Amino acid sequence: MNRRSLLNDLSADSLAPVAGAGSLTAKADALEEAMSKELDKRIATPWACSIEPTPVPIPGDTRPWYQHDDPRLPKMPEAPTLTDFFRLRFAPASHLLQSARLAKLEGHDEKVVLACLLHDISVSNLFRTDHGYWAAQMVRPYVDEEVAWAIEKHQALRFFPDASVGYEYPEAYIRFFGTDYVPEPYLVREHEQARKHRWYMSARLITLNDLYSFEEGVEVGIDDFTDIIGRNFRQPREGLGFDGSPVAHMWRSVIWPNNFL
Repeated sequence: MNRRSLLNDLSADSLAPVAGAGSLTAKADALEEAMSKELDKRIATPWACSIEPTPVPIPGDTRPWYQHDDPRLPKMPEAPTLTDFFRLRFAPASHLLQSARLAKLEGHDEKVVLACLLHDISVSNLFRTDHGYWAAQMVRPYVDEEVAWAIEKHQALRFFPDASVGYEYPEAYIRFFGTDYVPEPYLVREHEQARKHRWYMSARLITLNDLYSFEEGVEVGIDDFTDIIGRNFRQPREGLGFDGSPVAHMWRSVIWPNNFL
């Protein structure tokens, strides 16, 4: 860590407690606390198309940049299925699998279980920003419209409690964003509109099964949902990414995340 660079980047607000401290010892303690808080901040960067060279040479691969298959990643089949993506790109996908498992145990409709299984597929594989919208767009050609709608709207609903079904604002969000975080106006509007929609509860059930900690000792695999996927996900014959759909490029970006162009 470059301490001088970090000091130069500290804001005036961060340094205010240091200036207000009395003794040199108090100033030093205040400075350490300010630096610690700064280091605790996390910047999320897009995973797809990161265009990173290999840290060490890979025998037999002399390409300076990757185009198509990345030897650091498992090779995908020529016509990949949703299950292939879970095994070879989304894995371990514990959050998604456990969320879907909980929805299944609660006896929810298969469409809700599928929505829970797919609601965050963009987060670690494409983009974190507005991930509900990205995930919904990725799956819309292949699922019932209610599933895509619910995935999209969970983006906003997770920020708003609903006492009627026992949904509270997640404690994790207080840790992530602070106690004074206020959702953006577009999320407020989306929440208000979703509350009036006939599929509101489908989206709300995603947030109710959206686990932020996992049940220890419970192993969940994608094979547990083979039947539900088969009945509710329209797998293209050509494979996800190669069927000419409006979202095929998004699936290809997950297949080849380090393509140079």
